[in-house]
Amino acid sequence: MTAMTPGSNLPLTSARVAVDVTAPVRLDVSGLLLTTEGKVRSDDDFVFYNQPNGPGVTHSAAPGGGDTITVDTGAVPDVIEKVVVTASLDAPGATFAGTEPTGTVRNADDGSVIASFTPPQLGTETAVVVVEIYRRNGVWKVRAVGQGYANGLAGIATDFGVSVEEPAAPQTPAPAAPQAAPQAPAAPPVAAPAAAPQPAAAAAPPAAPAPGAGKINLDKGRVSLQKNQTVSLVKGGQPLLSSVRMGLGWEPAFRGKSIDLDASVIAYGPDRKKIDNCFFGKLSILNGAIQHSGDNLTGDGSGDDEVITVHLGGVPPQVTGLVFTVNSFSGQKFSDVAKAYCRLADAQTGEELVRFDLTNAEPRTGVMMAKLIRQFSGEWEMTAMGEFVDSRTVRGMVKPAAKAL
Repeated sequence: MTAMTPGSNLPLTSARVAVDVTAPVRLDVSGLLLTTEGKVRSDDDFVFYNQPNGPGVTHSAAPGGGDTITVDTGAVPDVIEKVVVTASLDAPGATFAGTEPTGTVRNADDGSVIASFTPPQLGTETAVVVVEIYRRNGVWKVRAVGQGYANGLAGIATDFGVSVEEPAAPQTPAPAAPQAAPQAPAAPPVAAPAAAPQPAAAAAPPAAPAPGAGKINLDKGRVSLQKNQTVSLVKGGQPLLSSVRMGLGWEPAFRGKSIDLDASVIAYGPDRKKIDNCFFGKLSILNGAIQHSGDNLTGDGSGDDEVITVHLGGVPPQVTGLVFTVNSFSGQKFSDVAKAYCRLADAQTGEELVRFDLTNAEPRTGVMMAKLIRQFSGEWEMTAMGEFVDSRTVRGMVKPAAKAL
């Protein structure tokens, strides 16, 4: 399998390819068939969940979550030059900051993986062109794109000659479009492409997001994160590649009895499959790049209860994601825990870099505290999670943590 970077391309060895697009949040995935002019011919060339079949292109649910766009290159009309695969966020107002989607290109016949691509450096974008399957001199190829749009699916559609009506706010009645074709009610999100150039010209092109928009770095000192916020581990324009310590701490709630929690970290590859995990029963992994301080059985005392040291520069390149978890092996619930937090500190100076204080604990036995994701440009990004699950050991955290990457 090849991990692609923006702009890279590969020839396809299979006539039928499937592009799975997955993310830790719900996505709307689409495929658009484009001519040499870069436009669709009609609404039949727009394939999505509500119109799952187009000429040589189909939409379906991906194995293990997400959506799949399957392209049968032998059935794609000769006038079509490329099929672009796009993803937009389902939740209103959500952005891709800290939630990069992954496109996995497979042989649709035998399921073998050809390549994967995760668009880097997304911020305020709400939609993205993930990859494109295109024809060049009679040969079909795949290209990693990663172009983001700040105005959702409508921004992508406008560029490609389709008008997409985003769901209206509840208080706003859906206006009757005087020029809409009345015979096409079956696909309400999609209107017929504009026949004349004037409507497309009237629509402003999507504005490019400001560099670094939606991202926080370490230039202004310690960063205090809230749930789902992301900080880029960059200081002075340089990625932080030294050793850091992820300290995790907790106290019994309401002067309760001692509580035994276990901190762990799970290392994943670009395909979201576990490479290894570090916990009280396995204190060193990845040739010492990640080390655990050992088990704290009570949570008593001030300061970090358990510490996991990560030598960022020594983490093998096949490791692209780290998820830090805490579990209650004794079965006590996190609603019995007070002052749970995680904090990232410079291992040499002890300077605290990032802190996340967990609030609104749930009566469950496991929590994903934070994740570190390696970007294609080399730096790491930390995202506060605070997502609860029912698991008393790190083993039960592997699958939910993989889905959260």
